[in-house]
Amino acid sequence: MNISVSMYSLASTIRKENWSIVDFIDYASSISTEGVELLDIYWTNKDEKDEEIGEVLTALKSYNLQVSAYDITNNFVKESVEERAEEVAKVLHGIQVAKKLGTTIVRVFCGDIQGDLTYENGSAWIIEGLKKCAEIAEKEGIYLAIENHGLLAGKSKQVSEIIKAVNSPFVKSTFDTGNFLLVHEKPTEAFKRLKDEIVHVHFKDFREKVENESLRGFRSSEGVELIGVIPGDGEVDLAYIVKGLKNRKYDGWLSIEYEGNDDAKMANEEAVNRLRNLLK
Repeated sequence: MNISVSMYSLASTIRKENWSIVDFIDYASSISTEGVELLDIYWTNKDEKDEEIGEVLTALKSYNLQVSAYDITNNFVKESVEERAEEVAKVLHGIQVAKKLGTTIVRVFCGDIQGDLTYENGSAWIIEGLKKCAEIAEKEGIYLAIENHGLLAGKSKQVSEIIKAVNSPFVKSTFDTGNFLLVHEKPTEAFKRLKDEIVHVHFKDFREKVENESLRGFRSSEGVELIGVIPGDGEVDLAYIVKGLKNRKYDGWLSIEYEGNDDAKMANEEAVNRLRNLLK
């Protein structure tokens, strides 16, 4: 298993210091990761990115880093056919960018319930969208790795059902260790259900907000506020998950995704050190 850090892990620093993707790659190299996870939201010019992709590839080569995954911020739960087609196009474009970046993993979202939409409507649109994307993903040899996220694909059962319904060897799981807490599922139980579908891992942790604490966190599906922490300081049994991955002979990426309030540069460096110790 190799260690990666997601650019989203440095979101606060990126905003504060106006980092480019290359700036992030410079930082990732300084904390001794083997890879970086990149996102579609961070291109300087999202419509004309070929020149920037070239700069990114040059930086990656100079530091001997790989791209662990390329993340698309899609949402298949849209009411109109035209809007859903746009989301499919977004993922299909992401597949081509992933190929240029040299990764076989595209992290995808499913979507979320909004307005009067029902689970039945939403899940049908998700499956429809993923099936269309999977046709191209299979031809290109690119995995579409669903991140457990939101109310329609936040729980392991939902992710498993969607993967089975799409029925493609290239539609699998980005197993986000922390996000299961936001839907009140134990990450260890989720791992038992999804362990055979995992092609990418987000190494993340949360703790419950204590009374009178001023920090702002993430609201769970039942209204509990959770605070992002350095992996190992929260409620996720990360050692259990790493051991389970070893037992499954998982040889993919463990990508740190920190969503806390501490200094992001310090937090991610500490997360890398902790993960490296777990992998020994």
